[in-house]
Amino acid sequence: MAVWSSAWLSGAAAADDVLDALRDWAEAHEVVAADERLATSLEIPERGEAGTGHATLLAALRRAGVNGAQLVMPVPGDVRGLGGPSQFGTEALKAGEAVVFDGLGIVPEHVGRTDSGILRWTVFEVPQPIPPVTVPLGEAEHELTGAMRVAAGILIELGVAKKRAGVREELQARIAERTKSSWPAGMPQRALRVLQRAAEVAAILELAMEDEPGGALSASAAHKRAEALRPLFHAVRTARCAAVADAVRALADHAGRV
Repeated sequence: MAVWSSAWLSGAAAADDVLDALRDWAEAHEVVAADERLATSLEIPERGEAGTGHATLLAALRRAGVNGAQLVMPVPGDVRGLGGPSQFGTEALKAGEAVVFDGLGIVPEHVGRTDSGILRWTVFEVPQPIPPVTVPLGEAEHELTGAMRVAAGILIELGVAKKRAGVREELQARIAERTKSSWPAGMPQRALRVLQRAAEVAAILELAMEDEPGGALSASAAHKRAEALRPLFHAVRTARCAAVADAVRALADHAGRV
């Protein structure tokens, strides 16, 4: 959403391309505003009413005069990018992800099954400017490369392959699912590479965090495992945010030169 909406706002992508790309994530999308005042301002339904289509979200962003976008992926203990305590910050933290524009924040929420349900986007007002919190892409890529090696080693140490039949095929399927999204023309290749690697590490970590067959892992062992994997999850979040920020800048620059 951050990349495609920014590409559309800067003239680097057509609206139809944005809408087609979003269909990779859910069969249907709906958009609502967090409160009545914002609903009136953006001309979209208020939360609690029937949502409107995601084409209306693009029009609302244009109407609001926003530029660019920032991906934020907050977790407890790391809420950078949320701009201080707010309803938006609370719900973004609960979702673990959000898109921040100038003055607006958008939080996604799956309604029903995540593979075939509705993806609801709730728009919040963000009163104060939120400074970017991403690290340089090169630094994020370096950290992620190290995380890939560590994650692979942890899988071996945990003996996941020995305890789960077909684990290699399962891992490949998860990676394919995480990397099926399409991207705008002109998407920088380095950002794409980092997003691909982040998806691979995330799939490995997701597999490593799951309980052993039969739930044999003790509570203390599970806690130790989670603590060992925490820096790797951080590397994935950092890499994704940095890659998206790089893509947003590159697409805006490209559109400005055309």
